[in-house]
Amino acid sequence: MRNRFPVAAVAAALTLAAGLVQAQDKPVALKLSSWVPAQHALNPALQAWADDIKKQSNGTITSTLFPSEQLGKAFDHYDMARDGISDFSYINPGYQPGRFPIFAATSLPFLISNAKAGSAAIDAWYRQYAAREMKDVHFCFAFVHDPGALHSTKKIVLPSDLKGMKVRPATSTIGQMVTTLGGTNVQSSAPEARDMLERGVAQAITFPWGSLNLFGIDKVVKFHMDVPLYVTPFVWAMNKDKYEAMSPAQKKVIDSHCTSEWAEKVGSAWADFEIAGRAKIAAEAGHEVYKLTPEQLQAWRTAVAPVEGQWAEGVKKAGGDPRQALDSLKATLVKYNSAL
Repeated sequence: MRNRFPVAAVAAALTLAAGLVQAQDKPVALKLSSWVPAQHALNPALQAWADDIKKQSNGTITSTLFPSEQLGKAFDHYDMARDGISDFSYINPGYQPGRFPIFAATSLPFLISNAKAGSAAIDAWYRQYAAREMKDVHFCFAFVHDPGALHSTKKIVLPSDLKGMKVRPATSTIGQMVTTLGGTNVQSSAPEARDMLERGVAQAITFPWGSLNLFGIDKVVKFHMDVPLYVTPFVWAMNKDKYEAMSPAQKKVIDSHCTSEWAEKVGSAWADFEIAGRAKIAAEAGHEVYKLTPEQLQAWRTAVAPVEGQWAEGVKKAGGDPRQALDSLKATLVKYNSAL
């Protein structure tokens, strides 16, 4: 008996059925946790990311962004994603020394020139390690802020000027730099940093430029070394159970938003804010923004060289290959035009 249904009709029916299956995906509501203040430039970028997910999932995946440590402290954001307190967390792995030794390479001094292509580079590089080093969460992407500098209550020109000073470092790797140069580390999250400086618990801080104003740190430091000393690398990660509970179509949408391209989009939005901050600080009364001479800059590069060796030892203790990891990172930065 001949088939009475035209091929075109059958194809149309299958397309409709596929659409109905996707339309029947269970609604998913995501809690996104960002510990920076509500007005921070990162938050609109994360919201744009979430809005695009909603659109691409036909409205089945919706999100609520919780800034300003509403769901938990900055130091806890990796564990919050692991435990389901948040469905997505904005994580600074450098807040937990020794826990993510390979990732710490990205905050070595004098390594990365910019946060735009640099974010894509860091993400592309770290994907080969994330499943092992951050196995408790579903890795989405990594990105960096624009290069930060050293800001202090007294002028610092040479590495020896840090000797005896109390410094709030951005990451554990920068903390190693501080101790190598004879300083003392004072640990605090970014939201707590102004208070530490105001009370004299710290005398200097490594921080990106635009965020100085946002966190009020420009009120307590007056000297700013205009050198791209470091970047802080971050991770945007998801709770594993939340991801696994999604439909195949919904997972596909999440996967398409966990890419190096999205890492660059998020990093770029923030970078513009930080870049603009340098001019704002320079225009403030009572602030000195100063360059280093080539000889002074070389003195810094020489003085911080041992930090790479300390980082390598941490990777070895964790069973990793530091030479392979660092060579791969440097090659990726060159490929993405973001090496310093």
